[in-house]
Amino acid sequence: MRKLVLQFALLLGMMMAVSGLNAQDYYKSAVGGRLGYPLSLSFKYFLNESHAVEAYVGTRGWSGYRWTNVSAAYLVHKPLELDGVEGLRWYFGGGASVYFWSFDDSFLFDDDYNTTTIGAQAYLGLDYTFEDIPLNLTIDWVPTFFFNGFDNGFGGGYGTVGVRYILAR
Repeated sequence: MRKLVLQFALLLGMMMAVSGLNAQDYYKSAVGGRLGYPLSLSFKYFLNESHAVEAYVGTRGWSGYRWTNVSAAYLVHKPLELDGVEGLRWYFGGGASVYFWSFDDSFLFDDDYNTTTIGAQAYLGLDYTFEDIPLNLTIDWVPTFFFNGFDNGFGGGYGTVGVRYILAR
């Protein structure tokens, strides 16, 4: 959690540093990465000026096991008015993920073991769009409730910093 707060503060500081740039707070679609927990490839598409859908595929691994997820979210964006900072919005939403876990025989089980987990997610974040360059930055917290499988229950430590190339405005 401390790491997520630090990332949030860093992104906010970056936005303040570039506040002299003009920004446009709306784009149609973007592709890029979600850097963090998990490391993911992302595609975001706006249905209108404030409602977007995002799909991403991510992975995370440690010694003895790895998981891969496929996720989709519905996000609602609202303007966030700060003096001198244009193009900044906050967002919230919900989504779902499927996690594919893979364990090797040296960790928890006698043999190689695979399992699947279903998760429901909430999203809360900040979205910043540059006007002069086709770049979008986000930071979010993604608490997840796992319904079954290896990581059953609530997980509050998920979130990422997103960097996306804007495909269309």
